[in-house]
Amino acid sequence: MKVVTRFAPSPTGFLHIGGARTALYNWLFAKHHETHGDGGKFLLRIEDTDRKRSTDEAVDAILEGMKWLGLDWDGAAVSQFSRVERHKEAAQRLIDSGNAYRCYCSPEELTEMRELAKSEGRSTRYDGRWRDRDPSEAPEGVDPVIRLKAPLEGETVINDLVQGEVRVDNSQMDDMVLLRADGTPTYMLAVVVDDHDMEVTHVIRGDDHLTNAFRQVQLYRALDWDIPAFAHISLIHGPDGAKMSKRHGALGVDAYRDQGYLPEALRNYLLRLGWSHGDDEIISTDQAIEWFDLSNVGKSAARFDFAKLTSINGQYIRTCDNGVLVDMVLAELGKMFDGNLADEVPDRLKIGMDQLKERAKTLVELSESAKFFADSRPLELTEKAANVLNSESLGHLAALGGKLDGLSDWTADQLKQQVHTFAESAGLKLGKVAQPLRAAVTGTTTSPGDIFQLMEIFGRDETLGRLNDAQSRA
Repeated sequence: MKVVTRFAPSPTGFLHIGGARTALYNWLFAKHHETHGDGGKFLLRIEDTDRKRSTDEAVDAILEGMKWLGLDWDGAAVSQFSRVERHKEAAQRLIDSGNAYRCYCSPEELTEMRELAKSEGRSTRYDGRWRDRDPSEAPEGVDPVIRLKAPLEGETVINDLVQGEVRVDNSQMDDMVLLRADGTPTYMLAVVVDDHDMEVTHVIRGDDHLTNAFRQVQLYRALDWDIPAFAHISLIHGPDGAKMSKRHGALGVDAYRDQGYLPEALRNYLLRLGWSHGDDEIISTDQAIEWFDLSNVGKSAARFDFAKLTSINGQYIRTCDNGVLVDMVLAELGKMFDGNLADEVPDRLKIGMDQLKERAKTLVELSESAKFFADSRPLELTEKAANVLNSESLGHLAALGGKLDGLSDWTADQLKQQVHTFAESAGLKLGKVAQPLRAAVTGTTTSPGDIFQLMEIFGRDETLGRLNDAQSRA
């Protein structure tokens, strides 16, 4: 069977982290069956029927977030709002088949009904008072809603691919509204009609939709349509087990991008946030597509862990192609320096990237640590660097500068040997020379990598120029 999945966000805000994981699972399930089964498609539907809350900016944010994560979809994104006439057509079909009816209750009448039921200790669900009434009794001037004539007895059972068998007594559900009095479709009707028309075979979504699934199954049966397989995945909680909030990391994927996370790392982390493949932690996209199956999705809520995400991101940075990292860091440095980067900066980054990426956990950290490669002379020293460059250390650097200038080969090995020789001849510990040397050359005391390799990257003229600038500050 060809598998068709869909991701159907509402464009009322950014693509949040829970939605991104739902999209990922749908994408992986479709890709797995595309490459290892009878075929698979991943569709995108924008559920924009709530015109008051839906915005073009939110749609753009969702599409951009999906593209950044690398979750490509098949065909064009479908606007649910554009299908309103089709939803109305389905509602009329239900009326014609006797599976839906017009309800002429006014809002005041519904309120009175609920208040009475509440005072008598009964359920406040709609009591079906227009379910079997003759339409000729309809009051004048009242626009009706259309309600599903739901089964009154028995159970609705779902064999969920994640939650297992779940069931509810039909007596616990009322006749839900399908079309509002103004003729607009409700979420329940629109979702079922759209999933049917898009030939969706598997509905993979958060388990907060599980109660909706029972009503939707009743609607599928009333329309005599095939029911898709349901898979309701657990929600993401914060580290403390509470519902995910902004303080836990419930942000848009654009925020993670801006904080310096790689899309591959975020995908890897979200994949493992509720799904497992043995003890594997770092999982490539090809492996994820090959291995992903709903049977390995856990039932319990996953807990978001920023430290874990950051650790995984650091591992991805260390294995990322240097050329890719250079391009991304250059873009960040361009922002820091308003586009005024020296011609030598790209080459310096290419040579120094192996050192830079060893300690960086995010692209922001990587760009910050690479900043000294782009700093123009004279450097702006950190407070610690300025304190290191006192009169005594500057005297040592002045003497060392002459020795370095005489080197025939400007290589890290030769530089290291010369500094060691100088320190020994001056009766100094290596740190007494290397620390002020790092401060003068990089403007900081904590620059990444070996100082001698950094000096080789900067070259003779730039390094000696920075040493001279340090002297000029005295």
